[in-house]
Amino acid sequence: MGLKLEHIVPWGRPLEEYIRMFDLTSDELKLSILDCGGGPSSFNAEMNRSGYKVISCDPIYQFTVTEIAGRIQETYPVVINNTRDNKENFVWKDIQSPEHLGQIRIAAMNEFLKDFPLGVREGRYVKDELPTISFSTNQFDLALCSHLLFTYSEQLSVDFHLASIVEMCRVATEVRVFPLLTYFSGETSPFLLLVTSQLIAQGYRVEIKQVPYEFQRNGNQLLRVFSNR
Repeated sequence: MGLKLEHIVPWGRPLEEYIRMFDLTSDELKLSILDCGGGPSSFNAEMNRSGYKVISCDPIYQFTVTEIAGRIQETYPVVINNTRDNKENFVWKDIQSPEHLGQIRIAAMNEFLKDFPLGVREGRYVKDELPTISFSTNQFDLALCSHLLFTYSEQLSVDFHLASIVEMCRVATEVRVFPLLTYFSGETSPFLLLVTSQLIAQGYRVEIKQVPYEFQRNGNQLLRVFSNR
């Protein structure tokens, strides 16, 4: 059975948040980047407009811009209400309230929707999904994965996590995963230690790094994994 749009909760983030979540330097923005599970983020659109090279992959890209826009309208109030009901699990500083969060996310997703048809034609948005992606070995300098691995530890197995990171290491020299918490819990994923120990055993270099971003409380660390090639 193929992916159904009603199973997806589309939620997008802007370039400014990507820079802080993944602690990206100005030089790193110039690298060849893969955004795995990019969803309706405006990262690709904003980077492309600035002359940088990003390809985003996500199973949601099999749907039309109209279908994705409709799904965003359906799920937006649900996500905002869940956030409002769990306000204590977030740091209300740069993002000041659930309403402010909604404004930022809608702006990012609208930017994505405007860019999506052109981006598909240009090959910047590719229908693909972990743990097996279609890109060439060593195709990218850097692979990013935001709010998928570890976030959905209750839905995705530890084997899925390990296979996904190994696959990203196949196509990129370095992989960064953010955050390391399970969704809405504020607690580190129980898979983190299992995954990192197995990666080290397979010869990968692993680092957990503090980043200048914290919206989900205690969610201010990323996992860096360096290819063993």
